[in-house]
Amino acid sequence: MTTLDLTPPDTAPRATRRDWAGLAVLMLPVLLISIDTTVLSFALPQITQALSPSAAQQLWLIDAYPLVLATLLVTMGTVGDRIGRRRILLIGATGFAVVSALAAFAPTAELLIAARVGLGVFGATLMPATLSLLRTMFLDRTQRRLAIAIWATAFSVGSALGPVVGGILLEHFHWGSVFLVAVPVLLPLLLLGPFLVRESRDPAPGRIDLGGIALSMVALGGLAWSLKHVAVEGPDVLALAALVAAAAAGTGFVRRMRRSADPMLDVRLFAVPAFSGALAVNLLSIVALTGFLFFVTQHLQLVEGMPALDAALVLVPGVVAMVASGLLVVRVVRHVRPALAVVGGLGFSVAAYALLSLGGTATVPLIALAFALLGLGIGAAETISNDQILTAVPPAKAGAASAVSETAYEFGAVLGTTLLGGLLTSVYRSSLTLPAGTDPEAAVAARETLGGAAAAAERTGDPALLEAARSAFDAGVGVTSTAGAVLVALAALIAWVTLRDAER
Repeated sequence: MTTLDLTPPDTAPRATRRDWAGLAVLMLPVLLISIDTTVLSFALPQITQALSPSAAQQLWLIDAYPLVLATLLVTMGTVGDRIGRRRILLIGATGFAVVSALAAFAPTAELLIAARVGLGVFGATLMPATLSLLRTMFLDRTQRRLAIAIWATAFSVGSALGPVVGGILLEHFHWGSVFLVAVPVLLPLLLLGPFLVRESRDPAPGRIDLGGIALSMVALGGLAWSLKHVAVEGPDVLALAALVAAAAAGTGFVRRMRRSADPMLDVRLFAVPAFSGALAVNLLSIVALTGFLFFVTQHLQLVEGMPALDAALVLVPGVVAMVASGLLVVRVVRHVRPALAVVGGLGFSVAAYALLSLGGTATVPLIALAFALLGLGIGAAETISNDQILTAVPPAKAGAASAVSETAYEFGAVLGTTLLGGLLTSVYRSSLTLPAGTDPEAAVAARETLGGAAAAAERTGDPALLEAARSAFDAGVGVTSTAGAVLVALAALIAWVTLRDAER
């Protein structure tokens, strides 16, 4: 038996028009949160020139948001199960809109990073609520799978649309517009949510386990911070201490959950192959997506010299492919096993990275083709993995299960920029050969990032410096693409092993 779904598909009540309208409203925060994960990819060059962040601060600008999300998702999912998922959704939407407005006008890199932390806090209240509400709104298995496909597609497409939205906004407005757009997007949710979305909560929630919440935050936060620290500063005593603390807290959390009569998270679910395997596929798929976007958006703007809007349009075919794949896989799994659908889809994603790794110079048409292939695999993998995760738990525990799913997503976003982005930065720095006579200040900036090299070259009027930086960056793209192909192949292998016996 691979799932614990207690509702027979032939007797479950079908969703009403109100539920489908509620789904449309719930897609707004899904799109917004996932867009916010990657929207800085295109805004980063402008932010670099305006706020002059260091290489470490650039990574924190991108990763602070998903890192905080990953730390708090399980906590907020559990709280939502208890106080009401719609209630915590509306609270989070209000806070997210306010902090987004503050981020839009941040005068320094430090304050912008702080705003990203605040967005992570409120974003953590939004994501578990959206997916867990679907679990209770759509009890019919076929309808629920379609609703989850729409949710997962919106989530993945939002990540891909981040650079597109950013490119359109940056073509006409200040970089702060990529944050300010959250306000009009969330207003319909705040106005219509109370009428279209039914409130739901755990009918027997028990007490809020403060000790379990604290342990989960230390475990997830410590793990995320240690990985981030190693990528930026290299391995040291601080990273080891954080990792040890995370391991100790994680062990304590598992023991506490096993002893609890009403655990906030049933850790026995991880022994179900379809559940744990789907989580791994979820995580590795997002690593591949965010890592790809991290270097491709910089290549298009800083190597190819394309305006932000033109660069964003290169990614549109990939967005369309991701939407189509996420929805079509619902029909595919009626006839083939979930494992085969996921492995087949991820095969396209492996090909995407292989094209950039083996194809020599990353031309614009090659990037467009590669992202379209990547989108085909990610769309299918996200739909199936989220469906398998949710159907493994009874509806009352949907918030906690949703939080676990989204924690994997957010850790994937962190790892995508931390591991693949860190690898790219390392190869870039080791491959950079500065022209003779380069201005010392410009040399320091160029060794930090490609964006720093572009700004220094413009300031000093040294085209040779920019050309050297572009060449070093492309060398990093080749190595990083090889690593990305390996990660996606690993995701496909995990899917084949763990989802072979999953129900259609």
